[in-house]
Amino acid sequence: MLAAAPVQAQNRLLAQARILPQESALQTDMNAITLELALTQAVPYQVRVLSMPPRLVLDLGTVDWAQAGPLFDHTGNALRDMRTGMLGNGWARLVMDLTGPYLPAQVEQRIDPDTGHARIHLELSRVPLEVFEQRATDELVFVARNPADFLHAQAPDDATAVADTRRRPVVMLDPGHGGLDPGAQRDGVREADLVLTFARILREELLRRGQVDAAMTRDEDVFVSLDGRIRAARAAGADLFISLHADALPEGLATGTVVYLLGEDEGDAAAAYLAERHDRADLLAGVDLARNTDEIARVLMSVAWQDTAPRSRTLADALVSQIADAGLRLHRRPVQAGAFSVLRAPDMPSVLMELGFMSSPRDLANLRDPEWTSRMAGAIADAIEMWLLEDQAQGVLRRQ
Repeated sequence: MLAAAPVQAQNRLLAQARILPQESALQTDMNAITLELALTQAVPYQVRVLSMPPRLVLDLGTVDWAQAGPLFDHTGNALRDMRTGMLGNGWARLVMDLTGPYLPAQVEQRIDPDTGHARIHLELSRVPLEVFEQRATDELVFVARNPADFLHAQAPDDATAVADTRRRPVVMLDPGHGGLDPGAQRDGVREADLVLTFARILREELLRRGQVDAAMTRDEDVFVSLDGRIRAARAAGADLFISLHADALPEGLATGTVVYLLGEDEGDAAAAYLAERHDRADLLAGVDLARNTDEIARVLMSVAWQDTAPRSRTLADALVSQIADAGLRLHRRPVQAGAFSVLRAPDMPSVLMELGFMSSPRDLANLRDPEWTSRMAGAIADAIEMWLLEDQAQGVLRRQ
């Protein structure tokens, strides 16, 4: 739980918001669900619609649910159940179990400039089943901007896209592995869990700073194909893509953080080994990206990469520089190249970070240390901000 903050507006964002039950309301019928969530302060938030079974997930950074009980004692009609809880990084979660195909028709947060109180308005409408099945793809629906800089944020009509009103660059964080693919495992610890926890910490750090919007390819222990991760980044309008891993190699081969760029020449045996492991995850889901390429696609990708590849390299250099400045351990060759399919989107700068290697006892201890993960998240956030300034100064930042 976050500690209470001073009254000043900039510090208020760091505190935990409380529910104002007398000003909150929930209404449902067979055609619509309307949630009015009154809070003591504005919060960053994001909304997703999931299928099988149909449900809506609202994540808020962050809210104390203690006063919300009576508000959510409501089932029937459009709602089968409502559940609340806290995520490992301090964010709060509300899950609506839907009785049928409902999609967000309106998502907004209004802030009272006098009191600082906020009101999140979420309205869902019943839609044809085929429309729901097309749009409820378990991907991010809407990311709110940092509340420090807006009084009103409205979701678009297309519930599958991040709001066009967003003015900040979008960082897509990609926690590797998940679900049926646990990644590396050491001492009962799974790589998929480590990187998911870290991605949540990094997302919160980025949202707290308010310079970018941050999204994640997965926020649960679920499998997402490599192709699905790229699709999620494009759906979110991502300006850069950072895939997060913490692999295990044969003992003695690697320790420290490595930033990988896409390169058909894998560079060394470690890069080849990691690329093979990460690509194999798609085989688990029956997807082979190689079958989707042809000569025309390769030519188009080559043209796009003339712009994207140098920007990816600049991002990698910024990450290495800031991690070093933070006094965190880097691999002896901190920037390498590998044939990672998850980096093959030609339309956005992309890197894959091995935060550390679970095969190294020291790295594994760091990856499980809250102080280390906080410092690493801060260093990565610093690097992203530094890269954005340079990229914008060069006039090459283009939203896809």
